[in-house]
Amino acid sequence: MTIREQMEEREKEYLSPCATLSMASRGRKRNEPQCDIRPVFQRDRDRILHSKAFRRMKQKTQVFLLPIGDHYRTRLTHTLEVSQNARTIGKALRLNEDLVEAIALGHDLGHTPFGHAGERALNNVCPCGFKHNEQSVRVVEVLEKHGEGLNLTWEVLDGIRNHKSAGMPATLEGQIVRLSDKIAYVNHDIDDAVRAGIMNEEELPKELRKVLGNSKRERLNTLTHDVIVNSMDKPKICMSEEVREALMELRAYMFTHVYENPLAKGEEDKAIRMVEDLYSYYETHMEKMPEQYLKQLQKGEMPEIAVCDYIAGMTDNFAVKKFEEIFIPQSWKF
Repeated sequence: MTIREQMEEREKEYLSPCATLSMASRGRKRNEPQCDIRPVFQRDRDRILHSKAFRRMKQKTQVFLLPIGDHYRTRLTHTLEVSQNARTIGKALRLNEDLVEAIALGHDLGHTPFGHAGERALNNVCPCGFKHNEQSVRVVEVLEKHGEGLNLTWEVLDGIRNHKSAGMPATLEGQIVRLSDKIAYVNHDIDDAVRAGIMNEEELPKELRKVLGNSKRERLNTLTHDVIVNSMDKPKICMSEEVREALMELRAYMFTHVYENPLAKGEEDKAIRMVEDLYSYYETHMEKMPEQYLKQLQKGEMPEIAVCDYIAGMTDNFAVKKFEEIFIPQSWKF
């Protein structure tokens, strides 16, 4: 019996009856030999962690565009905080921690430069529309490994695709990530907003602080415990009504006071214009894109999709650099 098979047997003995067993995965689109050491979801986690798209998230906006300071969240650190929250919940519920982590690490791989501002820009200009969750799936299915994709399992793809509020993952592990995403960004965005001088903890509504706590530590503790207590041995990941409503009200408060705050979003219009201009340029100068995206065109990919793929994969810094190269006059060199 291989190490992988031993681990799969231990899953059967230890994990909750509601958990997704590695040996019960619906599999991959392309069949491939099993690893002799790692179960399928652990293998997916490793593939995501080693991908180029994962590394690029370190220079992609979470909320604040190109902030001056080393302590603001990026898309990568957000992803790691989602993963940590989700793993804590998954482990306590005796669900498949490898599946939880794989979905968490991959859920934002398709995010654009400049965060949701970049996403809105591409959605505005691309006739096919643009959603970062669908792009995350496209990254792991089509774009990584020079067009081969990572060939992830069905369960991981389902969790990545359905992590937004409008979706509902088929597995409990995916549902944990969907909820942990909100728990993570609401709390760390408060932390970043306080650091930026946009707000302070005492300004949060008293009724919400009474339910959730007066600090990030207290809020995370309340939210994590509430999810675990209300989801134990149940076929759905859920929260108590009081805590769920408080979280949604806190999220709404953040939209009003931070996400739409002119101080936090003062540069957003510039970022949107930059992404739209880059799209227009590459739409008419496709030969300027890297070879990988030209090969997609040769395979019959729609030009609009190939342009979106290229721009969505850019980091904030790279997008600014390409914009300057294309649109800003360069100094003469003698």
